[in-house]
Amino acid sequence: MSAVFHLDASIRAVDSQSRAVARTLEQSIREHLSELNVVRREVGLSPLPPTALALATQVLGLGERAAPKDPGAWTVNEAQAMALATELADEMLAADAYIFSVPLYNFGVSQHVKAWVDLLMTEPRFSIKIPSPVVTRPAYLIVARGGAYGPGTPKEGWDHATPWLRRIFEDTWGLHLQLIEVELTLAEVNPEMESLRDLGASNRYQAHAAARDAGEQLAKRLMKLSAKVSSSA
Repeated sequence: MSAVFHLDASIRAVDSQSRAVARTLEQSIREHLSELNVVRREVGLSPLPPTALALATQVLGLGERAAPKDPGAWTVNEAQAMALATELADEMLAADAYIFSVPLYNFGVSQHVKAWVDLLMTEPRFSIKIPSPVVTRPAYLIVARGGAYGPGTPKEGWDHATPWLRRIFEDTWGLHLQLIEVELTLAEVNPEMESLRDLGASNRYQAHAAARDAGEQLAKRLMKLSAKVSSSA
């Protein structure tokens, strides 16, 4: 059975455009793939413990310590932090493909996604010192922005999150990444953006259409992968 890892980072449980487009993508995969296991990691509504990174780096000797700490000397909190890092790595390694649903907050990357990436990269299998264990696997980055940040807009260049995310997903982990963007998500609720509502609606339509197409293409790829694995078993 094919497996997809799905990370959601929106702090909104309802009316989240990043979540909505991600659901469209996931549903499209299911419509074209008979069996699918989705592993979910919710970091927007259930953030990782804020102390986990500090504890993990201390144990591994990545901070002020000169050498890793002996496992027998780990505190309960340190053991929990290391176990969480292992869990995050296991989730990534078990997946054949990835959906990262990430909104833009205050022109930068979500703190919850940053915490997830940082802790995951303390896990030895995701260390930057070794080749990526998930290289070339397909991934989809869904980015939602309240305003417009494209060429020629007043906020062009103000999105400092998407380039960083691409640096991690594409350049560091070597994922085969497709970006799906939805902008002007605040046009419907912000009176000052009323003139942009039609454009926002068109943008949402295009994002969902791109997600449906991506889901169909991914399903075909996963079916081929599954057939190849079965034939070689």
